[in-house]
Amino acid sequence: MKKGIRTAALLVMAIAIIMSGCSAAPQANQAPDNMAAAATTVAQTTVAAATTAAAATTAAAATTAAAATTIAAAAATTAAGVAPADVYFNWADGNNVGGVAGTGSIGQQANNERYIEIVENAEVPVSSQSMFTFSMKVDTAAYSNIQRYIENGSLPPADAVKIEEMINYFRYDNDLAFYSNDPFAISTEIGRSPFGAGKYLAYVRVKARDIDKEQLPPSNLTFLIDTSGSMSSYERLPLLKTAFGMLVDTLTEDDTVSIVTYAGTSAILLDSVNGADKLRILDAINSLDASGSTAGGEGISSAYRLAEKNFREGGNNRIILATDGDFNVGISSLPELEQLVAAQRGNGIYLSILGVGMWNLRDDIMETLAKHGNGNASYINSVQDAKKVLVDELTSNLYVIADDVKAQVELNPDHIKSYRLIGYENRALDNRDFADDTKDAGEIGVGSDVVLLFEFELNGDNGSDDGSELKYAAPVQNITPAIRGGGNGRGDGGEVATLQQTGSDYPNELFEIRLRYKNPGEAESRLMLHPVGVEQLSNQSNSSDFRFAAAVAGFGHILRGSSYLGGVTIDGLISEAQSSLGRDAQGYRYDFVKLLMDYKNIR
Repeated sequence: MKKGIRTAALLVMAIAIIMSGCSAAPQANQAPDNMAAAATTVAQTTVAAATTAAAATTAAAATTAAAATTIAAAAATTAAGVAPADVYFNWADGNNVGGVAGTGSIGQQANNERYIEIVENAEVPVSSQSMFTFSMKVDTAAYSNIQRYIENGSLPPADAVKIEEMINYFRYDNDLAFYSNDPFAISTEIGRSPFGAGKYLAYVRVKARDIDKEQLPPSNLTFLIDTSGSMSSYERLPLLKTAFGMLVDTLTEDDTVSIVTYAGTSAILLDSVNGADKLRILDAINSLDASGSTAGGEGISSAYRLAEKNFREGGNNRIILATDGDFNVGISSLPELEQLVAAQRGNGIYLSILGVGMWNLRDDIMETLAKHGNGNASYINSVQDAKKVLVDELTSNLYVIADDVKAQVELNPDHIKSYRLIGYENRALDNRDFADDTKDAGEIGVGSDVVLLFEFELNGDNGSDDGSELKYAAPVQNITPAIRGGGNGRGDGGEVATLQQTGSDYPNELFEIRLRYKNPGEAESRLMLHPVGVEQLSNQSNSSDFRFAAAVAGFGHILRGSSYLGGVTIDGLISEAQSSLGRDAQGYRYDFVKLLMDYKNIR
């Protein structure tokens, strides 16, 4: 249904563009008959396009109804979203139709998109390294981009497939308990791995605390909009006008909006307009046209200067950059752009990236800006995508609950032989950087879900020492003082303990999850600890959240042509995803099942 709606929406948008071009005031020498003929042509085009859109929507509805019947039948075999463990092990059933990503039926289309290289995480023996550390943040651009490729009958390049962004595109159902004033709750679950016989999969979910909208701080928003010539097609600037219109509708009189545009040069279109003056803001947005080259660096500098001038103490100060990333004038190289935004990240101004377009998308630039500019990145290919990012998940994407969030996992060599982190390749940190508050890391938004998956094999030797303090190794190790106890690493009394233990003193622990974060505006980080016991190995079944996240990871393995794919097949993934839909209030998991079916059809 949503694909049909997308088709109809894009056709209507195209019609609007045609009509706007034909409704311009006539020139002095323009004959009335010519105007009448033009109007007749527009009317005929409108009727034909509307008929096509309706037919596409009807066809999509029929396909959706058939798929819904299949999904309902599969879901009926489970109780409360939990299936027996043996269902989880049947992923290898069916035909393996996986292949090398980056090929497909639109191979003849010129593709000038660029992505930062991803070198897949390898399996690591605990005897050589028993700890890993990475920056935590919630980007979701990769999933929407992959969806765009497949819905257009093609496969994404392997480096476009960022498995952590695919998993974190979705929300997860299980309610978690928060302790005291912690901004996060942590939960873990262990099940059999679909990727390797005899191995286990660890599911770690970090849930950020929700905040009532009435309690959110006022916003100082600066819209930085690319109006260069490459933005002229319907899925770029016209789509962004709709997207920003949705965001403007959520603003209040406590918010302010500025607009900076850039093409060959940058220009300030609005400066600190009250959020209640929606007509003025919308008029400015709808007046935008695309032409010229792309001086993105100059636009970014102008936006930061304006955001700093209008800075609100205690407020949500954020630049929202909307672009296809195709910078070609002035500062445009990745090192230059990294330096430009990194110099600004300590000033309390955050950066959100809205990526649009196809075939010349500069994902490498958007990833660099989001990573080094205290930001997040989303990709918008439809009105539905815009609604998800800027309306349904507004607070998660635009309001920060914690800065410089880092995750670290230490594995107990008494029990674990090897491990493999799934995704997060380009967010890895040195283990010694975990406790270094000068090292930049990711920002997490209000109410966000961040999921980590890693595969491990049991029965190992002693862990390694890379200079970081190890909990599970002799001799006695001093662990940074932290709050201990409770489901989230916090005891009932909030007691502080310095841990001085050897590996043998933790015979019942498999591994420990550690989080470091800073409250917004603070310079010193706080630590949360979450040890995971061996009792989780005895799980006889896994939740729908666990199984769905694993299915998404499995699809990422297929798209990347991973050497760790094992016996995972597309048919097995479809079955697993169908049986783990959960509550799925927004229908995103259902859309994933449809995406798997679309992938199978183009292979």
